[in-house]
Amino acid sequence: MDMIHRLRPDRPAAIKVLLAVSSALLLMTVGCAHHMPIALDGTTHLYYPGSSGATLIERFAPAFMVYDAQQSHNRIGRPWAEVDNKGCALIRIDPDEAVVFTQQIPFATATADYTNLVYRIHFPKVPFDLVPFNLTAGRNAGILVVMTVDRREKLVLVTTVGTCGCYKALVPTTYLDDKALPDAWPPLGDRIAIYGEQLPARLDVSALDQPRLLVHLRPDVHRVMNLEVTEDKDLAGPGVGLTAAYRLAPAASLWQLPTLDGTVSMFHEDGILKGHVKGAIKPLETLLLSWLSFDLFVGMDKAYADTGNPFYTSLKPWNRERSDMWHFERFLTFWGWRL
Repeated sequence: MDMIHRLRPDRPAAIKVLLAVSSALLLMTVGCAHHMPIALDGTTHLYYPGSSGATLIERFAPAFMVYDAQQSHNRIGRPWAEVDNKGCALIRIDPDEAVVFTQQIPFATATADYTNLVYRIHFPKVPFDLVPFNLTAGRNAGILVVMTVDRREKLVLVTTVGTCGCYKALVPTTYLDDKALPDAWPPLGDRIAIYGEQLPARLDVSALDQPRLLVHLRPDVHRVMNLEVTEDKDLAGPGVGLTAAYRLAPAASLWQLPTLDGTVSMFHEDGILKGHVKGAIKPLETLLLSWLSFDLFVGMDKAYADTGNPFYTSLKPWNRERSDMWHFERFLTFWGWRL
């Protein structure tokens, strides 16, 4: 989310001061310190797509490298539901079965047609910790990886974001024309800073026979800490403790999780929590950021769908609609991209 963009001159001075102070405090606690790379060891798990690659979704499905995987909260899981004796649905994530939920969404800009291939994963929780301070502590956290392909079915852009709309990052590939990049975008080989993480400024996908996006996930906080493109055959290198195939499932199935008596949705379907993941309130974000964002449920994970609850990626309330990632072409324009 954008915390340090220049404020509009017509905003009251008091809001400017509050935003500046809050931005500084937040960056000191969760964003400024560069997160160090983590070496592969026996606790590292590689999750790779177990399907054949017959469809576009299967062909571009990414692999995920998770670290400290002996801790169950660091493993990709399967959402499941039960209904308690009061009739309330409880949503949990089973870390013993990895499922990636998918959507295929076409969109058009003023100059071209594209398709977004959306991959959604969930973890049991982000644990509470003071050192380092885990602002996003809470249950049922998730990540979206969005692969944008052009009409030639070439991968041109990778977008990663928490399912709360936070920590968004856009990384172009070498198939994307330079004219589509934001102004002064770094060249191939450089890195970009995303709230303490360092991601490649561009991904070179043109020289590989069977390229596969590999997403490295920081333990505990489930942040994307690196992206790389590699050959399928080179995914499971030395130091990987376990490799496991994940199952693909349509994202629509998250609205109908089976229970003993029927199905329930992973998401609230009405009321002030409509579109949010059940059980995913983030107490620290509510305490520290709700007044800033004018959103009592800031940081709470959401459906990536047209629910009337914007999947906003900017904390500034006046940017809520323009930064809504569900309207992807508008989202791109807001962040300076010219696809």
